[in-house]
Amino acid sequence: MWQANVFTIFPEAFPGTLGVSLIGDALAQKKWNLNLIDLKKYPVKSDRIDSIPYGGGAGMILSPLTFEKAFNSLSADQKRAKRIYFSPRGRQMTQDDLQKLSQSEGATFLCGRYEGVDQRILDYYEFEEISIGDFVLLGGESAAMTIIEGIVRLLPEVVGNNESIYTDSFQEPLLEYHQYTRPKEFHYLEVPEILRSGDHEKINEFRLKQSIEITKKRRPDVWAKYIAKKLKNK
Repeated sequence: MWQANVFTIFPEAFPGTLGVSLIGDALAQKKWNLNLIDLKKYPVKSDRIDSIPYGGGAGMILSPLTFEKAFNSLSADQKRAKRIYFSPRGRQMTQDDLQKLSQSEGATFLCGRYEGVDQRILDYYEFEEISIGDFVLLGGESAAMTIIEGIVRLLPEVVGNNESIYTDSFQEPLLEYHQYTRPKEFHYLEVPEILRSGDHEKINEFRLKQSIEITKKRRPDVWAKYIAKKLKNK
């Protein structure tokens, strides 16, 4: 069973969005497991888990002694899971990363708060720094939920229609085509006629063309990856 180990000072933030809809159902049905480790339960001197930064500066830094005690609460199997720390300076996570993590036994996430964590935690425990975008959050909890949701939806029997997973944006890599439903007309805007034709071959061609146009216009970086993949597979 795939397991997420989450180190946080705010375990009450979870499961949050991970407890609703298909992801929440899968959690209740034990198709995956959420293991929350409350860092506040592992204080060091003066019952604190953090301290002021060496060299000066604002904010508080998570102590490596606290994290060591918390990490040692994991089982041997849990300790072997890939470790991720959320940081704006990290490499941006991709759909390929989520695919690989979904095929593992699980992952460990460290959610920073305030000024962050002692760098030696990241170095000694070999955390990979990961970003979910070029912006800054107050902490890593919402980032952890985002990434865990992205992984869990790829697990077997979580999403009812697996076909929907493989037509999503970034799977090709291309952005997803436009979607429509009834009614046929809405404020003078009509569903494209081809989608009402019943000709699935032409529909697939139309959708691919639309995905290509959207990707080229909105994400030239993703379009470049698509071209590179096509050339590689020739």
